Amino acid sequence: MSARPPARLAGWLAALALVLGAAACSQDPNSVAAQAKAGDQKGYVSGDGAVETIPEADRAEPVELSGELLDGTAWDSASARGEVLVVNVWGSWCAPCVAEAPDLQRVWSDLEAERAPVQFMGIDFREDPARGAAFAKKAGITYPSLSDESGVLILALQGKAPTVPTTLVLDTEGRIAARVNGPVSASTLRGLVDDVVAES
Repeated sequence: MSARPPARLAGWLAALALVLGAAACSQDPNSVAAQAKAGDQKGYVSGDGAVETIPEADRAEPVELSGELLDGTAWDSASARGEVLVVNVWGSWCAPCVAEAPDLQRVWSDLEAERAPVQFMGIDFREDPARGAAFAKKAGITYPSLSDESGVLILALQGKAPTVPTTLVLDTEGRIAARVNGPVSASTLRGLVDDVVAES
């Protein structure tokens, strides 16, 4: 006598396995797949806040970044060499970006008050500069931001800014030393910055 279950039962078991498998794959609501499936038309995919630190010996070439600030002033990353540079990719249309803005400003204000060898630069991604400038003013953001309305500036970030927001910490040579893929807290950012400052 065969131990094989009846065809109807076998089909039901196969369907159950598929359902359970799909559920297991989409348990993380922050995964790119889960956000895409949500269909909420929010217009962005956000990272989960994962932190990556890169040992000095493993860092890539310096980032070469240049463009116009939101006020139309020209800026080049070469002007930040010799100091640690924090680069934050954001947009006022991105809810996690808006939520993390006070933390970024707090860290910037503290470092500025301490006269730390650190600069901050935002990259306002895929947004009209006037709209980005209006948000920065309303939110009390005092560090500058480059306009990246066309979305090409982030190509200079060596593939390290796949989602918005992303925050990078560049060492004094302009190499990417740390990254937060998604919203960053003030304590996490300050720790990363302090570690990179301590290298020099």
